[in-house]
Amino acid sequence: MLKEERQAFIIKQINLHNKVLSSDLSLKLNVSEDTVRRDLNELAESGKILKVHGGALSKSFHYPFQQSDVYAKESKKEIARKVIQLLQDEMIVLVGGGTTMIEVARMVPDSLKCTFFTVSPLVALELAERSNINIFLLGGQLSKNSHINIGAQVVSQLSEIKVDLCILGTNSVSVEDGVTDSDWEVVQVKKAMIKSAKKTVIMSISEKLGSNQNMTVCELNAIHYLVTDLSPKSPELQEYTKAITVL
Repeated sequence: MLKEERQAFIIKQINLHNKVLSSDLSLKLNVSEDTVRRDLNELAESGKILKVHGGALSKSFHYPFQQSDVYAKESKKEIARKVIQLLQDEMIVLVGGGTTMIEVARMVPDSLKCTFFTVSPLVALELAERSNINIFLLGGQLSKNSHINIGAQVVSQLSEIKVDLCILGTNSVSVEDGVTDSDWEVVQVKKAMIKSAKKTVIMSISEKLGSNQNMTVCELNAIHYLVTDLSPKSPELQEYTKAITVL
């Protein structure tokens, strides 16, 4: 594979999953980690990605980000429009972080009267613009990669609340492997969030369907709604509709 092809693949993976590890890229590309590191350094120097210890981040996931940097922004807006339909007055809602969740927060109508718990400072700030919403930010160690609060303190707080609806973004989702991620601390928080909720919504752009990471958040049947940018009648969603409600 030519260097240009490798780097195009790397950028695609980073845009889809927000963060990639050098070790994972090495396996997928069948090249040495030194080669991957050189590619990441070149991409970072050209301003296309953000290099971090052990891998790289998408520019669209790093605060402060420009609106133009957000990957698949229109698809994420379409997902947000569908998710908003699930919100009702007097609900207690628990939400995660990420660029799709920020789009949801921006679309919450001013008239909605409900309570939000979140692990994301950025989402909390967006929701704070709504006068009829009560917001509780669950505190802990701030992850520099995902920009959500993580750690035992957050998991403990989550064990003490029960919510009507949990809304989460995902790095990967598939029929076979369910919802997966690549960050151990984030996985523990997401597990605790799902456990706290009566119903769980997973949001995913269509490009992430059928992909998987090396850590399991939950099986597909543990969630109630899968929300994508596709029509529920799309052939790509046929297998998912057999297991859960697809919007």
